[in-house]
Amino acid sequence: MDLAAKARLLAVSAGTVAAVISITASAPALAQAKEQFFPMLVYRTGPYAPNGVPFANGYGDYLRLIDARDGGINGVKITYEECETGYATDRGVECYERLKNKGPTGATVFQPLSTGITFALTDKAPRDKIPLITAGYGRADSVDGSVFTWNFPLGGTYWDAADILVQHVGKKLGGLDKLKGKKIALVYHDSPYGKEPIPLLQKRASMLGFDLLLLPVTHPGVEQSATWLQIRQQRPDYVFLWGWGVMNSTSIKQAVATGYPLEQMYGVWWSGAEPDVLPAGKDAKGYNALVFLAPAGQGAVHKDIIKYVYDKGQGTGKKEDVGEVLYNRGMVSAMMAVEGVKRAQAKFGKKPLTGEQVRWGLEHLAIDEATIKKLGFEGFMEPIHTSCANHEGAHAAAIETWDGTKWHVTSGVYQSDMSVIEPIIKESAAKYAAENKLTPRDCSKEG
Repeated sequence: MDLAAKARLLAVSAGTVAAVISITASAPALAQAKEQFFPMLVYRTGPYAPNGVPFANGYGDYLRLIDARDGGINGVKITYEECETGYATDRGVECYERLKNKGPTGATVFQPLSTGITFALTDKAPRDKIPLITAGYGRADSVDGSVFTWNFPLGGTYWDAADILVQHVGKKLGGLDKLKGKKIALVYHDSPYGKEPIPLLQKRASMLGFDLLLLPVTHPGVEQSATWLQIRQQRPDYVFLWGWGVMNSTSIKQAVATGYPLEQMYGVWWSGAEPDVLPAGKDAKGYNALVFLAPAGQGAVHKDIIKYVYDKGQGTGKKEDVGEVLYNRGMVSAMMAVEGVKRAQAKFGKKPLTGEQVRWGLEHLAIDEATIKKLGFEGFMEPIHTSCANHEGAHAAAIETWDGTKWHVTSGVYQSDMSVIEPIIKESAAKYAAENKLTPRDCSKEG
């Protein structure tokens, strides 16, 4: 890292610390009981920082906006604290244990931004009665709220993502039946995250008759020469990229060096942000990725963030980065957590709530088009409606394409095929329940 990059990192870190201190110290000691504490598991350092930093900035800025513009969540001020995980599961668990009891009512909700940390916390959350929001990541089988009472994969899972990619390339060929005899390579991070889409892709390969080539990449993903040698030799018709951090930009640069056509390469929604394509420069033109829960760009909520947060010198990052893909996704993730609290307040009162009470709110989310517009997120997300049985609430995504300078949404919205996915969810959730001696809830009796 050069000196300028180090200086930028120190500036961001210093700004974050100042933000935490400022937002925590703003309330008098006597008002401490009127606070809702949001822990933030972040990674601003290490090989995953290029992707972790903008997400954390968007998440923190939205929480600051709610306090600055709205006076908190129905009068309850927000406090938060960041804890650096470096994307490491053991450090994520340490952060969880350190922060779970903070605040007058304990942690509101955890959002790990890591499938590995999610797996580790899935058994802890029920004992501590703290919900986990894993928007677009985590366990795909946790859609089943009757078994995974505390997990909320809001907006989509990796099984949705994989199915939508298969649908899209099938459509480009003229129909899913045209995939028979084709070859799809999955270049994936060799971790729980990267392995999540494999069961769905194997199911689709069996149904549709395409060959699936599995190519794992070892953490952190900077060494991929052997992977791309196999791609050069086998020439798959399509490459699906399931990477994160520096792995993504490395894969794109390797594809360019190998001569693999980028218009036939598709990333999951965590492989389609500015840090993934900018290192390759103009050579990344034509690369595609899924987009869900906020494409790049600015809307009404961004104007409020600039007015109430950045123009007052309270922004976490740089003003010019507001509106990037991962910034927006962090912002939407924070918004869903806030809306879960609001929904719970309607039942339990406008006061600081426990994680168990917030879980009820997350299980009764009703973020429709009118609510999305009212919140300033019009054009940045699909409606989300959850229930006891369904902790996902939506399973839609589109395709975005990099033109060399910015992202453009280049397809309509796809819905994953739940007739294919639901049986896999039920089978996997039932297996988890049996292994852990859990009795699934009877959702027909839940209020």
